[in-house]
Amino acid sequence: MTVFDNMSFGLRLKGMGRDEIRRRVQDAAALLNITELLRRKPRELSGGQRQRVAMGRAIVRQPKAFLFDEPLSNLDASLRAQMRVEIKRLHKRLETTVIYVTHDQIEAMTLADRIVIMRGGQIVQVGAPMEVYEQPVDRFVAGFIGAPQMNFLPGRVVAEGNGLAFAIEGGILLPLPAARDAAYAAWRDRPMELGVRPETLHVGRFEGPDAATFEAAIDVVEPMGNEGLAFFQVAGVEVAATCDPYLRRDQGDRVPLTVDMARAHLIDVETGKVVPSGTAGRQAGHPAPALAAS
Repeated sequence: MTVFDNMSFGLRLKGMGRDEIRRRVQDAAALLNITELLRRKPRELSGGQRQRVAMGRAIVRQPKAFLFDEPLSNLDASLRAQMRVEIKRLHKRLETTVIYVTHDQIEAMTLADRIVIMRGGQIVQVGAPMEVYEQPVDRFVAGFIGAPQMNFLPGRVVAEGNGLAFAIEGGILLPLPAARDAAYAAWRDRPMELGVRPETLHVGRFEGPDAATFEAAIDVVEPMGNEGLAFFQVAGVEVAATCDPYLRRDQGDRVPLTVDMARAHLIDVETGKVVPSGTAGRQAGHPAPALAAS
């Protein structure tokens, strides 16, 4: 069938009049930018065009809600990025509820007003994208949302001076924010993990109210254009940190790593739950630590 026939098929089965069918198909085609494709057959369409036709077939029925089940999984990377923008633009125009099922956390973060994260058929967490990103409820969510995924450093909460610190194997001691002392005091001397996202762990010495610095040996550096990623082995686990894409250091060179402890998460190893800190992570307008010396 032609694109027009594909899009109108469901309406014809419902016995809708020709004029109304034509109007709906033309409106949907204009919305999706495929008016010039209406006379073509599927074999004459690209992957992205076929996806738009599939959306058009649903749009003409004017449903109260759409269900997209991994619609971009068979497209190449550049086309997926393009279609994400088109789907988001389409959602704003239609003002209709969309339930979007995906294993791709980038699609979830970029498209959703609210994310429902499921594991083993059970809902783990529901929230706005940045709420889920900044305040994950457990290790699964923390590791699933974010690319590259969150680093998980094993250690314990210990007393340090008048406050608390997170102690990592190898003599690394990272002071915890004073505002979290009351929340974290009950977790002292128990096996825990510190969850740190790569963008809050930087190569270099940085200043900030909750910045903590330690040294580690570089394993691999990946320049990515606008930034770089450096990989380390810390306490037996691989750790990723952001760095200058022009960083020139050899494998094995020891460099300072600074972590913004205000955005770190304390995780109970036994339950996998994130310990509530009493704070909401980085607030709007709160700057990242400023570079002091690399």
